[in-house]
Amino acid sequence: MKKSNLNMETRRSPRQRCRVDSKIRYLQQEAAARMVDVSRTGLALELATPLHAAAGSIVQIQNDHLGLIEATVRWRRASRLGVEVLRTSNTLAQMSAYFRHFHKEVRPVLTR
Repeated sequence: MKKSNLNMETRRSPRQRCRVDSKIRYLQQEAAARMVDVSRTGLALELATPLHAAAGSIVQIQNDHLGLIEATVRWRRASRLGVEVLRTSNTLAQMSAYFRHFHKEVRPVLTR
């Protein structure tokens, strides 16, 4: 994360919307989730079931597009969770492969 002018942490890379069903694991807990946006350095998940992982916790995320990746929880709001992927060569390769082969930008169906 980089610092903004207001001394707040901000994202390094832009996020793109998506909808990918996933599972997230923290210690002995597992929750169903949906990946709702993604960037090369992190993603946001909408949890279908509760998961008690605080900011700074290491979690594992698995889905058909990314495989299994590890990430650090950066924020939590109600049933949403934002994570930063661990910067390993394996994870970086998986994220690159996702954007190259699987990612399709999801746009809202309804407009105002």
